[in-house]
Amino acid sequence: MSVYSPKVLLLVAALAVAGCDRQAPSDSQPQSSAAPTESVAKGEFNGTLDIANRGKDMPDFTVTDPSGKTLKLRDLKGKPVLVNLWATWCGPCVLEMPMLDKLAADNAGKLRVLTVSQDIEGGAKVAPFYAEKKFAKLEPWLDTDNNLGFFYETGMLPTTVLYDRDGKEVWRMIGAHDWSGPRTAAMLAETLEK
Repeated sequence: MSVYSPKVLLLVAALAVAGCDRQAPSDSQPQSSAAPTESVAKGEFNGTLDIANRGKDMPDFTVTDPSGKTLKLRDLKGKPVLVNLWATWCGPCVLEMPMLDKLAADNAGKLRVLTVSQDIEGGAKVAPFYAEKKFAKLEPWLDTDNNLGFFYETGMLPTTVLYDRDGKEVWRMIGAHDWSGPRTAAMLAETLEK
């Protein structure tokens, strides 16, 4: 007879399959290569749209940037916000970043795209990544304690959550998604039109 519950075994299996273990010590986290992984090419995005938490309040967490500036998430009410959890060592996350930057630029004034790194090393990893990529709209926000990751309970990176102007969750995308495609425009349309 096993001493582990089926839920614990399922969680362990899911983390092993997901490949993005946010709780691993910093020296055991995979390192990103200069280019996104070849295995996640355009057209192979496999994210799952989840509406189970629709209407849930935006978490009352604060994120920081590499300079120490802080941002309280609940202060973002008033405009729709897309919160993307990612890490520099996560190939699918890195692949999404240019698309998220373009999405932010294309929807300036209507949607805030907030990328929040889950890298344990924080600014030491994220600042050079942003400097190299020269994103037009994305800002390097950090959550080195992984509070958002634990709050969302998906066990996977990337995880992206859309909030409406009242700070209520609309949907979440668990896994990689093509943010440049027509599906994204359809997924955002109702929230951005309100």
